[in-house]
Amino acid sequence: MFEQLIARLNAQRAAHAAQIEALRTEGTALAAREVMTDDEQARSLAIVTELAQARSALAEVDTQLAAVRAEQEADQRSTEQAQERHSTAADAPLARVGAEPRTYTRENDRRGMEFARDVVLQFMRNDAGANERLARHMSEERVERERAGHPLVERAGGTANFSGLVVPQYLVDEFAPLARAGRPFADACRHHDLPETGMTVNIGKVTTGSTVDDQAAEHAAASETDIDDTLLTINVATASGAQTVSRQGVERGVGVEDTIVQDLFGAWAMNLDSKLLNKATIGLTNVATAITYTSGAPTATELYPKLIGGAAAVEAALLNVMLGDTIAVMHSRRWYWLQTQLSSTWPLFGQPGVAAQLAGENFGERYGAGFRGVLPNGTPVIVDNNVATNLGAGTNQDEIYFGAQSENHLWEDPNAPVLIKAEQSQAKKLDIDLVVYGYYAYTATRRAHAQKISGTGLVAPTF
Repeated sequence: MFEQLIARLNAQRAAHAAQIEALRTEGTALAAREVMTDDEQARSLAIVTELAQARSALAEVDTQLAAVRAEQEADQRSTEQAQERHSTAADAPLARVGAEPRTYTRENDRRGMEFARDVVLQFMRNDAGANERLARHMSEERVERERAGHPLVERAGGTANFSGLVVPQYLVDEFAPLARAGRPFADACRHHDLPETGMTVNIGKVTTGSTVDDQAAEHAAASETDIDDTLLTINVATASGAQTVSRQGVERGVGVEDTIVQDLFGAWAMNLDSKLLNKATIGLTNVATAITYTSGAPTATELYPKLIGGAAAVEAALLNVMLGDTIAVMHSRRWYWLQTQLSSTWPLFGQPGVAAQLAGENFGERYGAGFRGVLPNGTPVIVDNNVATNLGAGTNQDEIYFGAQSENHLWEDPNAPVLIKAEQSQAKKLDIDLVVYGYYAYTATRRAHAQKISGTGLVAPTF
């Protein structure tokens, strides 16, 4: 099965690569002409869009290939260890993932109500049924994590008494990307697994490079400068949130846990994404080089050179380490405002399935579903409503960011938000606190490159 799937994906990859090469050849030929006809100019613009789409499709196939190969390796390992017993610290029953249904699944507990209820019931009265289900769930998680190459790490004194529980991954997938403003930018960053221990992570950074120069004369010494590097140390942050539920709500309420799970996970995702953009010292708004756009009557025609300037500055900063993965990040109000603008008698941004004389393209995707479109130079756009809209002297401006995906580094615990636990801190009030927390680290400054467009030209748009 895996071999056939890999063969099909390799065939798709070859087709996309061939398409990219053909588009590059065609674009180069058109660019070499001193004068282009209107049709040739329109085709040249269309090539930019088609290239962006082809590269995106190629990247998606590469991601699928990596996932299939990883699953193939995991399947081979699990076949060899199919009968191995995995138990909790309290000697939980054997979990045979794949041979029988998971304890908590999208089908039997889509909103996480039973999971959250079992957490509370186990804590409140050591309920035997809840104990057994949670123990089985933790055993299943151990099997799954080891298959995926991410063994479960016991933290904060272990899980024998269920002081901490790994949240079912489908619940994280269900709520984290969709609730509130979500994490569009965080999902576009370069991801690393957070180390199992320590409150800092390190990444190498060359500070002095080698030199090469013409030899002064025969037998003269070659140019030589000692290469030097340093470790960039990034602090690990702890993000946490809590929700208080009454015993009455748990014991007599209907759907209370549903609200708790959804709200906590949505808040987790939004906080992470917002910190990457707005946090003091490390947030993109604080590390990016400003490109000021000043205007009393903003138009997309005025903004256009600034957009190109942002992408150009990123490339100039990264030079030969540039992977061609520059992205733009903006608030949804800015993205939709751009689509209201006209260039002569044509829309500045084309719409799905509509051929026109256009400069960029809107892919028509929903919020949080990846790239929303491309700018006139082919730069993909991430729409993220965690971009602040209260900036500037009038507290009504937003910003547009440019940066390379490969140089926005995000370390996350592979299972984050890892733990959910109950703490009875308000027993006299018959209240129970549910807490979710986890760890992350982020930097965009290993190579200073990020740019931002800001100024009075980005005040709240009118439609």
